[in-house]
Order: sequence, then C-alpha cells, then structure tokens
Amino acid sequence: MIRICFLCISVSFLLLFSGCATVEPKDYTEFRKSKPHSILVLPPLNESTEIGATYSVLTTTTRPLAELGYYVFPVAIVDQYLKENGLTVPGDMHQAPLSKLHDVFGADAVLYLTVKQYGSKYQVFASNTVVTIMGKLVDCRTGTTLWIGKAQAINNGQSGLIEALVTQVLNKLTDQAHIVATMASYQLLLPPSQGLLKGPRHPEYGRD
Repeated sequence: MIRICFLCISVSFLLLFSGCATVEPKDYTEFRKSKPHSILVLPPLNESTEIGATYSVLTTTTRPLAELGYYVFPVAIVDQYLKENGLTVPGDMHQAPLSKLHDVFGADAVLYLTVKQYGSKYQVFASNTVVTIMGKLVDCRTGTTLWIGKAQAINNGQSGLIEALVTQVLNKLTDQAHIVATMASYQLLLPPSQGLLKGPRHPEYGRD
C-alpha cells in the first residue's frame, strides 16, 4: 500500500512539473486527423541489459492508455497471437505490416516502444533506478506517424552503508525497476502538450 501511494504521488509530481516546464508543444495535426479509437501495443524493443525489461514495460502501458480514453488490445493476447504466427521476438513483431495488423486486430493505431534504459545501479552510499522509454504511435490505415515521445523516470536513493545494502536487497525482492517503469509510462503518455491526446472514451475528448 505504501509503495502504491508513493507511485501515485510520484506520478502526480511528474505530471505537475511537466505541465510547468517550458517545453515546446508537439504538433498534433496528423493525430487530430486520424482520431484513433483503439491502440495496439507491441512488445517493446529492449536496448537495455535487463532481459525482463520488455515485458515489464509492456504491462505498464495498458492503464495510462485506458485512462486517456482508448481501447487497448490485451497485450498478453496480442503477444501470444504474434508468437503463434511466427513472430517470436519484438524485433520481428515491429516489422509486421501495418495493413496486416489492421486486418487481424482491427486496430486504428500501433504503439511502438523501445526501452533504452532499465534497472538499478548501485554505489557504496547510493542507488539509482532508471527507466528510459521511447514511443511512436503510427496510424494502421495510412502508415502516418501520429506522435513521437520519450520519457525517463529515476528513483534516487542515498543513505549510509547499512541502509544502502538493505536497499539493494529490497530492490531485488520488489523489482524496483518495474515500479519506476510504471512512472516512466505515465510520464511518456499522459503529460499535456507532450503525451497522447485524450481518446474518445475520455470525458474531455476533443478539448486538448
């Protein structure tokens, strides 16, 4: 419960500060033309050194997309279907023709993700857990890129030697990187003027 509260507070601060930062708004011209209702999320490419990064990040994307008002195809079912049809690794899945994905799933858009960093780095008196994700949303029907984004979430911890050792053990037991990955997904997809526009199931659809 404490970790869930911490996550909610952290995400709130991320969204608050992203709204206050002087960042140039993205161009949503093609996004507004496309008006996607459903999004298919493919298992992310993994450029980190952690084997489990792909599916850890994949499982963190459904909730923020649903909160934005989109129908999200069940990621586990999509992954299993693609594997059963010969696309066994994310690299192959990302090469699948958009027209085929549209015909099979009926998706309006596909979200391509790449995990650039994932995991914890330990020092004598500190530990840093970093997750960096890049995303690209593409219209299944036209092949047009609708949105590109990047986000990085960091959990810094500094303490004495004993506390640092305890933190390392706890991080391994609780998979601290997965918690930070959830923060990164929210930071990637939700910030106003940088994340995705609100979808048709959101009460504020069409206002952003």
